[in-house]
Amino acid sequence: MVICMDEARLKERKQIILDIINDEHYVPMKVKELAILLNVSREDRDELVEVLDALVAEGKIGISKKGKYSKMSSLILTGVFEGNSRGFGFVRIEGEGEDVFIPGSATAGAIHGDTVQVVIRDGREGRRREGEVVKILAHELTDVVGTFQKGKGFGFVVPDNTKMGKDIFIPEEKTKGAVTGHKVVVHITDYGSKNKKPEGNIKEIIGHVNDPGTDIMSIVKGFGLPTDFPEDVMKQVSEIPSEVESKDFAGRLDIRDWQMVTIDGEDAKDLDDAISIIKNGDKYKLGVHIADVTHYVTENSPLDKEALKRGTSVYLVDRVIPMLPHKLSNGICSLNAGVDRLALSCIMDIDAKGNIIGHKIAETVLRIDRRMSYTSVKKILVDNDEKEIEEYKELIPMFKLMEELSTILRERRMKRGAIDFEFPESKIILDEKGVPQDIIPYERNVATKIIEDFMLAANETIAEDFFWQELPFVYRTHDTPDPEKIMKLGMFINNFGYAIKMTQEDIHPKELQKLIDKVEGTPEEALISRITLRSMKQAKYTTSSTGHFGLATKYYCHFTSPIRRYPDLQIHRIIKENLRGGLTDKRIKHYERILNGVAEQSSMMERRADDAERDTDKLKMVEYMEKHHGEIFEGVVSSITNWGMYVELPNTVEGMVRITNIKDDYYYYDEEHYELVGETTKRTFKLGQKLKVVVAGTDRLLRQIDFELFEEEENEQ
Repeated sequence: MVICMDEARLKERKQIILDIINDEHYVPMKVKELAILLNVSREDRDELVEVLDALVAEGKIGISKKGKYSKMSSLILTGVFEGNSRGFGFVRIEGEGEDVFIPGSATAGAIHGDTVQVVIRDGREGRRREGEVVKILAHELTDVVGTFQKGKGFGFVVPDNTKMGKDIFIPEEKTKGAVTGHKVVVHITDYGSKNKKPEGNIKEIIGHVNDPGTDIMSIVKGFGLPTDFPEDVMKQVSEIPSEVESKDFAGRLDIRDWQMVTIDGEDAKDLDDAISIIKNGDKYKLGVHIADVTHYVTENSPLDKEALKRGTSVYLVDRVIPMLPHKLSNGICSLNAGVDRLALSCIMDIDAKGNIIGHKIAETVLRIDRRMSYTSVKKILVDNDEKEIEEYKELIPMFKLMEELSTILRERRMKRGAIDFEFPESKIILDEKGVPQDIIPYERNVATKIIEDFMLAANETIAEDFFWQELPFVYRTHDTPDPEKIMKLGMFINNFGYAIKMTQEDIHPKELQKLIDKVEGTPEEALISRITLRSMKQAKYTTSSTGHFGLATKYYCHFTSPIRRYPDLQIHRIIKENLRGGLTDKRIKHYERILNGVAEQSSMMERRADDAERDTDKLKMVEYMEKHHGEIFEGVVSSITNWGMYVELPNTVEGMVRITNIKDDYYYYDEEHYELVGETTKRTFKLGQKLKVVVAGTDRLLRQIDFELFEEEENEQ
């Protein structure tokens, strides 16, 4: 049978194809296979494609990513809908790298976070998959933070999360007295539909948009971060003593006579790690002593359940939301100087090359000699500050040993290929009302590196120990980057004259470390370090030790911060049971049963904390740049998209130059070379290029800063 395009018989030909594809014995086929089945000549194949495209557009058949046509029911996928303020969205399918694009007309009323079923309308190779939501299975969002607007006889809330894409209607009797400009938490009672807005009632009024602190509290509420501890948790805390009792020393190694210090930031209050160090001949004995939080946070107690629920402490620009109540985190668990404290210690014997040749893990009781700050230790070791040296004279030999061993450990780690990022983080300085006054780089110094090196050594030692014991454990893993992202990184650094070597499938971390070494001290160091970091996968918690790419090690865990991270607290519990010989088959099975859930919850809460921290930083950066409207800054192009380019300033603030605001030509995005190109002038903008920009606008809700190019030639004219 030959199909030829005849307008009158189009309907009939569609039906022929539908009958074939919907037959129960039909196997999904590509155009070529269907053409053979239908006896369509090579010349008429384009006409067959036209009929097939029409059926796909009508939603009567589907096409897979490999270009095979089949009945729609076989192409129904389940995933999570990610909305966009412009009405369209994407569906993220678990285990698949590429999201499915959903046009605004095909969302079926889905809102951000919904679990949906989607059918693929177009999945041909070389094109982004496009689909249609056919069913909403579950709603993720129940409470939404937004700005209340009062109308006549009703109100509505504009969500802070622009991915919602819809305002929420509030009946007048459900407004709770909110007025225009109030930041509120709204509980959704009706999710609406394609043509109807969601409806809800005001659950809480956070404050007016102009009130100090309302902006950050809106983010706290928006991420569902807890602000108070439940009653049963506080009741348990009230029963915990304020000081360590001597009966708790039983069975512990007493190391109160060891010289020992904590080294932290000046404003730190939860001190969960201390260091001791001595040297015999060419061998070092390094002690990393960590607060024994599990002595007070017992398994399945209200405190333990709440700590797991929170997963981590959250460090926002103006506050800390702790994993544990302050009586523990700043009190009895904190390794404060001059008082007895319970700890779990990892005591390592290290040779002159940095090899850990032996170790001991022990429950200990200790007493810190001095509480040191990073600044003080730097003054002693780098600045040779006489006043500081006199103040801590009895500790100076210890600090010299620390610096010596830290250098050895770092060099050994670099030699095996670990990646050491040196770029500064931002520190946003706020006044008493929460208004940003300055943004400065928060740089590492010799003291921060010492602590980092010693913590890494302890974390690796503990992880390797428990890996070989083949006991249930929680590891910190970091997978090898996607080759595509590394290729993009390679293209980016070519703009600066750098290169990296990689095979078809893989890259060794040593290659990235070589790159970081090459850019050290250059103007582009911070940018290339940050882009390299973005090219890598996110580290996570797992129950199998699959290695840590960034550290170039097979074994790694988080052992050193049980006050602020649940995985550390969890493995302390396992370590202590093992030390006491209590890991029976029953307890091993218990941990095998719960640890996957612990790892997953901890990874999820870590991402939530990172997102909340990033959001508050962005908000305050936008607020800071509001005061610099019209001012000129020099930055570098950090990212390029179809709609413009992002420019990063030296203080790490990033803003966008929209393609529509570059007036001298029509620009298009050359995806292959990652640059914007002027159609007539052929002027290009490349990644890493230095530019002068003017602050043109800011948007606190969207957390966006708009730049425009500052053209010096035009200005001079």
